[in-house]
Amino acid sequence: MASSSSSSSLARCWLYHVFLSFRGEDVRKSFLSHVLKEFKSKGINVFIDNEIKRGQSINPELVEAIRQSRVAVPGSARNYASSSWCLDELVEIMKCREEDQQTVLTIFYDVDPSEVRKQTGDFGKAFDITCVGKTEEVKQSWRQALNDVAGIAGYHSSNWFVHFFLLPLGYYVV
Repeated sequence: MASSSSSSSLARCWLYHVFLSFRGEDVRKSFLSHVLKEFKSKGINVFIDNEIKRGQSINPELVEAIRQSRVAVPGSARNYASSSWCLDELVEIMKCREEDQQTVLTIFYDVDPSEVRKQTGDFGKAFDITCVGKTEEVKQSWRQALNDVAGIAGYHSSNWFVHFFLLPLGYYVV
């Protein structure tokens, strides 16, 4: 007779090791290029949305990529909140963290986590502009996701280098 816990003990097959969520204009030519180079050298399969056509909301292909990634890495930078696309990605990432136990490793690049949590400073100004014309439900889901992600112990660009970030990541993707 099969154990009732046998299905829960099966390892999930992930399509990607890592899903990166960054506002490209903030980090694409600096931080992100170094991270991608390091990931590639370590054989880490990364999904990054360079090739996806932008629209009003994240498309099903992107939602599926988030759901099929073992680790999600939202990178909050000064202008992250100026993108409704990034904020929608973050809502989906936090949903997967709660529902699917997806690992979320946060990076705060050139922004303090408290600014993300409270939507203050330049980060808050960008957030307020992005919220113009949005429903209260959307704004609240963004606020909650930002608060939650800022509450996760993460990495701050002022006190680490790329290789320090990669050390614990290897633990999560194997």
